[in-house]
Amino acid sequence: MLRFLHSTCALSVIYQITLQTKSLVRVCSLVVLLVLISRSALAQTHNKPKIVALAPHIVELLFEMGAGEQIIGTSDFADFPEAAKSIPIVGNYLGVNVEQILALQPDVVIAWRSENGSAQLKQLADLGVRVIYSNPTSLNAIPAEIRTFGKLSERSEAAEAVAQHFEQSLATMKAKYAKLNAMKQQEADAGVRVFYELWPQPLTTVAKGSWNQALLSVCQVNNVFYDAIAPYPQVNIEQVIQRNVDVIIQPASQKGDGQPKFNWQAWPIIPAVKHHRILKPDADKLHRMTSRVLPELDKLCEAIYQQ
Repeated sequence: MLRFLHSTCALSVIYQITLQTKSLVRVCSLVVLLVLISRSALAQTHNKPKIVALAPHIVELLFEMGAGEQIIGTSDFADFPEAAKSIPIVGNYLGVNVEQILALQPDVVIAWRSENGSAQLKQLADLGVRVIYSNPTSLNAIPAEIRTFGKLSERSEAAEAVAQHFEQSLATMKAKYAKLNAMKQQEADAGVRVFYELWPQPLTTVAKGSWNQALLSVCQVNNVFYDAIAPYPQVNIEQVIQRNVDVIIQPASQKGDGQPKFNWQAWPIIPAVKHHRILKPDADKLHRMTSRVLPELDKLCEAIYQQ
């Protein structure tokens, strides 16, 4: 009987050890598999084109489609997402550092035509660097930019998903505010008259042909300076007073950077000031040609229509 118990105990111990060994083998196999997958993904990223992205919106869109790790150089103010802050800065609104870009050996440089130094970019192109320009002037142009960036970064599938989501969200917003505007017109209302403060000194607003007017068009509101000759006209306070503005839009950075603002409280004769209708959307989201603009624009449009 005692021998039987000893044998049973021994078998039990062996069984337990076997189970533990199998579990350990499974765990080790899983770890090895994860390491291999990780190495494979890393290798794929390393094999994809290296990109210098010379504008905040370019950086943000590349990150959105999963190409953030491919960015090897960027420009001032490329601060979203957080990981973008660690990328070497090779340019700003004054120009780009040609020598630094050449040292990075990028496969492609994507530049904002409206900002970066054209002479230096031409120099890079003459030296054999592939330079592509980004210049979206409306919300409708952003999906095409996304798809282009997807091809350049070899992430077309991810880019297509981002582009389609943007298109669907924009279409929903346009339909929403077209309906609200139609309701206003049925009420014999002339529509909401808005003034968009782009810069306080000199007082600068927006008109047709500007990025900001493309945003206001989604809201279906009346920009009191829409017909100005220049897309970003300078105006004076007397001109604003004459237009009986219902809502003043005063975009502000949420980073507390101390950007100056026009003192509207000194002009209570303006209806928007009198009725406390000064809106301050997030400029960091509203002024960038990325997917983040749509939720912020939706909030702005809703606030405009609130009585």
